[in-house]
Amino acid sequence: MRRVVVSGMGAITPIGKTLEEFWEGLRNGRCGVGPITRFDASALPCRVAAEVKNFDASDYIDKREVQRTALFSQFAMIAADEAWTHAGLRGNTAIDPDKVCILLGNGIGGLEVDTESQRKLVEKGPSKIPAMTIPRMLCNEAPGNVSMRLGLRGSAHAVVTACASGTDALGFSLDLIRSGRSDVVLTGGCEGTINVYGIGGFCSLKALSTAFNDTPEKASRPFDVRRDGFVMGEGAGVLVFEEYEHAKARNATIYAEIAGFGSTADAYHLTAPDPEGNGAMRAIRLALKDAGLEPEMIDYVNAHGTSTPTNDPVETKGIKAAFGEHAYKLKVSSTKGMTGHCLGAAGAIEALACVLAVHENFIPPTINLEEPDPECDLDYVPNRGIALPVRAAVSTSLGFGGHNSVVVVKKCTG
Repeated sequence: MRRVVVSGMGAITPIGKTLEEFWEGLRNGRCGVGPITRFDASALPCRVAAEVKNFDASDYIDKREVQRTALFSQFAMIAADEAWTHAGLRGNTAIDPDKVCILLGNGIGGLEVDTESQRKLVEKGPSKIPAMTIPRMLCNEAPGNVSMRLGLRGSAHAVVTACASGTDALGFSLDLIRSGRSDVVLTGGCEGTINVYGIGGFCSLKALSTAFNDTPEKASRPFDVRRDGFVMGEGAGVLVFEEYEHAKARNATIYAEIAGFGSTADAYHLTAPDPEGNGAMRAIRLALKDAGLEPEMIDYVNAHGTSTPTNDPVETKGIKAAFGEHAYKLKVSSTKGMTGHCLGAAGAIEALACVLAVHENFIPPTINLEEPDPECDLDYVPNRGIALPVRAAVSTSLGFGGHNSVVVVKKCTG
C-alpha cells in the first residue's frame, strides 16, 4: 500500500493566524473565546464566540478578490497558501499542477452572504440581490478558489458532512493517494459562520453555551460538569498530504504519517449522537484496522469534545468501547476549550494538533476542566499540556446527521 505523509501545514484559527501561532497557543492553553464583535449579539442568549482576532482579509488577498469571496473561502485560501509554502512547494517546478488535487471540508458555506442577500431581497426586491451571491455561498467555492490561487489543476472537491467534514476530507484524500490517483493533495477544512444567522440558528437549537456571557474565556469547557453548550469557532486548517516516496525524493520534511481512516453513520437522530457511542466506537475501530495498529499503540486521542451536555459522555463511552482497558491509559484532550467548535474546519484543525503532537511529543490540554463530570472518567489532560512521547494519535469528529469520522496519525519511520 502507498504510504501517505504530511509534508506541510497551514492554519488560521481563533488562537493564532499562522501554524506557529496556533501551536504556541495550544501548548500554552490560550483561550480564543471572547465577546462577539462581528455583530450586535445583545438580543441573543449566547453572546460569545471564538473569532479569528484582528482579521482583515485584504492583508492576505487582493481587495477585489476579497469582494468576490466569502469568509470561509478566504480562510481556506490563507491556510492553503501557508501549507503550500510550508511544504516547500511554492515555485517548485518539479511538481505537476495537473496532478495535485484539493479536498476541503466545509459545513455551511457562505452564510453571511446568504444573510445579506436575503436582507436586500426583503428590503429592495429580487433585482437588488448581488450578482455574486450564489458563487460566494457555495461550499465548493473554497477548493475552487484555492485551485485558482495556486494554479492547481487536479480534481478539486468540497466535502460536506457537518462537523465531520474536515476529517472526511482527510480520509478521502488518504484514499486518493493510496489508489495512485494523486501524489500530492491539499486537504483540510474551513468555516466562517459567526454571524447573526449562524449564532441565532444554533441558539434556537439550544446548542450553544449561554451561562458564561460575562466570563467568555470559561464558556467552552469540555468534559466539565458545568458545561452547557458549545462555543462557535471559525478558521481553517490545511495539510499537504504526499505519497511517502514522492516526499522522500524531493527531500521534503515529513511531520507524520497518516495511517488510517474510519467513517460510520449512527442512523439514529438528526442532531443527537447514538447515546451508547456505538457510531464513534465503530469509526475508531475501523480507523485502527485501516492503520494496522492495535489499540495499545495509540498514546493520544484528540476528542471531538464539544462541551455540550450530550456529546462528552457519549464520546467517552465510544472511546472506552473502542479501546477497552487501554482507554484509561490514553491521554485524551479536547482543544475546543481553546478554539471553540469550528464546525466543518474542526476536524482539520484538530488533525493539525495531532500531527504536531506526534511530531513534537507534546499533548495539548483540555482547558477549563475544573470539575470533571463523573460520566467522563478518562485522563483529559486538564488545563496544562504534557511533554510525552506520542507514537500515534487518533482524532475523532462527530457531526449532525450521525456522521462519525476518525483519522489515525503516527510517527513516520523507515
